Amino acid sequence: MNTIVVGVDGSEGSLDALEFAVAEARRRGADVKAVAAWHIPSAAYSSGFVPFPVQTSDYEEPARAMLEKSIASLNGERADVTMTPVVRQGQAAGVLTDEARGAELLVVGSRGLGGFRGLLLGSVSQQCASHTPCPIAIVPPPKDDKS
Repeated sequence: MNTIVVGVDGSEGSLDALEFAVAEARRRGADVKAVAAWHIPSAAYSSGFVPFPVQTSDYEEPARAMLEKSIASLNGERADVTMTPVVRQGQAAGVLTDEARGAELLVVGSRGLGGFRGLLLGSVSQQCASHTPCPIAIVPPPKDDKS
């Protein structure tokens, strides 16, 4: 079965990408793998002389909850599309390009939660476009977005 991989970070752009991926999967008769990446920021380790314990669940669980909420926001739009949620540790572009190996298509939004608002492409979409092992669709923001 063909698979479409989509990156989800909870931003409006990633929700647009998720909707696009589901619609495209329906057209192609493909499954969707919705992927959320998380990482422990380096600032968590720079607390001074005595490091505090870092719980991976403090970062993984919010990513899992965000992904579940994003998928639920589709309502009935995905009723006929098989969707597999994937939550992995790592930098978003690396996780997405790894998950896209063997996929028919990788879908990302043009901008997510990080980066600079005025950029044409966000850093993740740009890195994915440069390194993806399959075709990529970068979903642009709506025409009325003034960023």
